[in-house]
Amino acid sequence: MPRLEAIVEQLVPTNHQEFRLWLTSAPSNKFPVSVLQNSVKMTLEPPSGLKQNLLQTYSMFDNRQLNDCAMPVAYKKLLFAFSLFHALVQDRRKFGPIGWNIPYAFMQEEFDVCRRQLKIFLDEAKDNVIPYKVLIFLGAEVNYGGRVTDDKDVRLITNILKRFINPHILEDDYALSASGVYKSIPAGSVEDYLEYINSLPLNPAAEAFGLHENAQITTDQSATRLILENVLSIQPRQSGGGGKTREQAIGEIALQIEEKTPPPFDIEEVQQKFPTDYKESMNTVLTQELVRYNKLLVIMQEMLVELKKALVGEVVMSEELDSMANSLFDNLVPIAWQPVVGFLSLKPLASWINDLNDRINFLSKWVENGAPPAFWISGFFFPQAFFTGTLQNFARKYKIAID
Repeated sequence: MPRLEAIVEQLVPTNHQEFRLWLTSAPSNKFPVSVLQNSVKMTLEPPSGLKQNLLQTYSMFDNRQLNDCAMPVAYKKLLFAFSLFHALVQDRRKFGPIGWNIPYAFMQEEFDVCRRQLKIFLDEAKDNVIPYKVLIFLGAEVNYGGRVTDDKDVRLITNILKRFINPHILEDDYALSASGVYKSIPAGSVEDYLEYINSLPLNPAAEAFGLHENAQITTDQSATRLILENVLSIQPRQSGGGGKTREQAIGEIALQIEEKTPPPFDIEEVQQKFPTDYKESMNTVLTQELVRYNKLLVIMQEMLVELKKALVGEVVMSEELDSMANSLFDNLVPIAWQPVVGFLSLKPLASWINDLNDRINFLSKWVENGAPPAFWISGFFFPQAFFTGTLQNFARKYKIAID
């Protein structure tokens, strides 16, 4: 990247009248800012919504392509099924972890490969027998599955495709969603498909994705939060009138948070009191939790001290400190305190600080009084360790395999 930046800086437009440099890149924070500033940016995003996605797909077809197959009726039916599947797996990303554990960037190329393979198999089908299992395997495991890395997502995408690619797809009005809004229409021309697609709702319900309607609520809340964060980020940073300046307000907030932030734990003392024990895995869980929270507490203390110095000009206001100051002023948790350093949370800063103190108090009582009779599951930084520790204790006590 630095070499690329140096090359671009040496390019003089007057010396290269017929020369253009084309760059393609995945989103990356390492991409040189100067190159971006001097470039014409273009991005190709899939349309939002099943309807818009289907419209884009069928706008690229003509009637000759739809009929160019030895089994035109089956081809049209299965092609629409693959088109809806393509739109669905792309639009599931808006549901966050409910849609996919990992947000995959499915491309048009995956659909094009499925379409070509579909035509080949139908053209070569013996006795008009359609190889549904092969189409499902190639689509879910190879073409789209090549991007899928999470084992639960692999299972999910296969089951989604099975709902579309099966013998029932050849039936007219076969329901492709619980409500029947999305269905397999009679095989026709491109115009027939476009007419049906235009009749679909602009905003698909969660049932079209096989999800509960509450999933849509979560998605809408996330979208609203994103819009408000963007609005906050472009607000003017100067304060008018005779009140406190912005720097004074941020300094007071930093001081309040510093006073509320508890000191780090003494890990060595805790390890002496709760040593690693074969019969008590909770000791290891406690130590791991304290190490994780200590990392967060130390970073918070260091950055708050540095920010107060930067506000009065004693040290240089770095980009990280400036971002932190903006977050404090907007009542947002600074990026530097969020995962991986901090615990998972969607709370604003004030509630987040209270939550942090509650978590530290929970662990402090554990250190002072021993393991509690009941554990606050969501108070753990890494709850999976607690569950594993519980399984280990049970397995070692009763001599039962942990799995």
